[in-house]
Amino acid sequence: MHRQILFIHGGGLETYEEDKQLAMYLQNALGSSYKVRYPQMPNADTPEYQLWRAQIDEEFATLDDGLILIGHSLGGSMLLKYLSEEQSTKSIAGLFLLAPPYWGGDEDWQAAEYMLQEDFATRLPSIPHTFLYHSRDDAVVPFAHLTLYAEKLPHATIREFADRGHQFKNNLSEVVEDIKQHMS
Repeated sequence: MHRQILFIHGGGLETYEEDKQLAMYLQNALGSSYKVRYPQMPNADTPEYQLWRAQIDEEFATLDDGLILIGHSLGGSMLLKYLSEEQSTKSIAGLFLLAPPYWGGDEDWQAAEYMLQEDFATRLPSIPHTFLYHSRDDAVVPFAHLTLYAEKLPHATIREFADRGHQFKNNLSEVVEDIKQHMS
């Protein structure tokens, strides 16, 4: 039997194809013991939380307990919103967030439908392992957003990079190592 991973991509016109490289990297590096599920989220160019929530609901319905969640960029913040606002019956073994924007954190990131509740961290289900990954040279999501999440999620393991950009140079070797070390 293989471990199930649900990877939610970011928002934007080309993001599904760009993030597919990250999902494929994970599948190839983790091997046949893991199954990376990579659904195309609806209207990625003009994402709406309610549509993404419905898609995540559908995905959760097909997955087993002990699943691993990975979200890149908007996909990471959508997963946090979903987990903190919806009731899921699935147990989650790990949450891996790659450069998620912190909506409401500064004036350029004000989209009410994506914003988390102030106490979102207390509303999350029990997740044994949470990881945050961000690169200082990310030209899409400011590195300062990592600090905002770190304050709200003090139990999370933080992985900072200097020069991996928003797409992590399509190298998620640290994520692979964290999954192998903590999810096996």
